[in-house]
Amino acid sequence: MAKAGLWSQGPVFLQQLALLPEDLEYGTPEYPHTLIEGTKLAMADREAWYGDSTDVSLSALLSRDYSDARRALVAESASLELRPGRPDEREPRLSKHVQGLLDGATSGRPPVPGAGEPTIASDGATRGDTCHVDVVDRWGNMVAATPSGGWLQSNPVVPELGFPLGTRLQMTWLEPGLPNSLAPGKRPRTTLSPSLALRDGEPILAFGTPGGDQQDQWSLHFFLAVALRETVRGGLDLQGAIDAPNWHTDSFPSSFYPREMAPGAVSVESRFDDSTVAELRRRGHDVTVGEPWSEGRLCAVARDPETGVLSAGANPRGMQGYATGR
Repeated sequence: MAKAGLWSQGPVFLQQLALLPEDLEYGTPEYPHTLIEGTKLAMADREAWYGDSTDVSLSALLSRDYSDARRALVAESASLELRPGRPDEREPRLSKHVQGLLDGATSGRPPVPGAGEPTIASDGATRGDTCHVDVVDRWGNMVAATPSGGWLQSNPVVPELGFPLGTRLQMTWLEPGLPNSLAPGKRPRTTLSPSLALRDGEPILAFGTPGGDQQDQWSLHFFLAVALRETVRGGLDLQGAIDAPNWHTDSFPSSFYPREMAPGAVSVESRFDDSTVAELRRRGHDVTVGEPWSEGRLCAVARDPETGVLSAGANPRGMQGYATGR
């Protein structure tokens, strides 16, 4: 799997994969609980360790011993804590704002629609948002890209240059000494997270989604649906995996203002099986059931290296996804 480094959110996807138990069975009530709890652990590490100048290595965060120890924290019931790990026996450091969240100074779901990553309006209209594009050609060359500039319409244009300033510095901390603190020449820890999957070193699948903190959650659910489900074309039933009911958790600090968190909160599509929703609630998850096609904006392309067959799938949510070929 190819992902961007610790200056981005990308390694969250890899950590979520590393935390999966070997006996996880796709589609069972246990399945979403296990993924949700793994997401919480990976996002807690993101908060404590990710940044453009972090002194913790990705190999430490993905090591077998570290992943085994973190996986052991997943219990039968939902965790309401933020639990960053100690890679290389280092002590995690959280921002004062996040520490205030944990101490109960502030908490809860984002207060207004659109706080954070620009959203799609209820009527499907948009005024600028993140998008995702995947391309594959007959020779197997692949591109996965997640361009974003949802706030550009409110930013000043530099007259001498002819384009507006970027907006991702909003993700840095002004508090010094953190992996994601503002500093000269340092990239902000972005949420943008395109993905390439490889088999024996050869790219076979490109995928991704808009969605801020949800990107590596929705992408993981899609990828596992492709990898674990018995499907056509050697496991590359892309549209079925994109269409499958999706979900996300907000049980960690948001990357966007006002940087809230909602311990235990999980949002699922109403197409989820009622018994699965009941089981999540029994385990202590604070479940909100949303619209039937409300979670995810995924698209993907693939090439079977044995047959050369190209395939693609596009997001049916929001009326904004297209898959084309020639």
